[in-house]
Amino acid sequence: MKTKSEYILNGSSIKSEKSFYNQVEKQLTFGLTWKIGRNLNAFNDVLRGGFGRFDCDEKIILKWKNFKKSEEYLSQAFLNRVLEIIDESENITFIKVN
Repeated sequence: MKTKSEYILNGSSIKSEKSFYNQVEKQLTFGLTWKIGRNLNAFNDVLRGGFGRFDCDEKIILKWKNFKKSEEYLSQAFLNRVLEIIDESENITFIKVN
């Protein structure tokens, strides 16, 4: 059985929606000649895979370390929607690390 790859978002680097998308792009994409969209639809697409780090629908582990730091800076509505998208992604095993 193939071991799930693990990707880490660093909450200490997430201090705005812009820095959230920058962190997503840095950690979950590779080799793109263009920037991903800075919106939740694009985030959902990236989670499905196929953007250079993992294949489409490949099962992965997504860790969000220093999650509490992100909570200090992101609006609750935005953060709730991000967590919903992650939860709805069947290929993602999500781990919050405070």
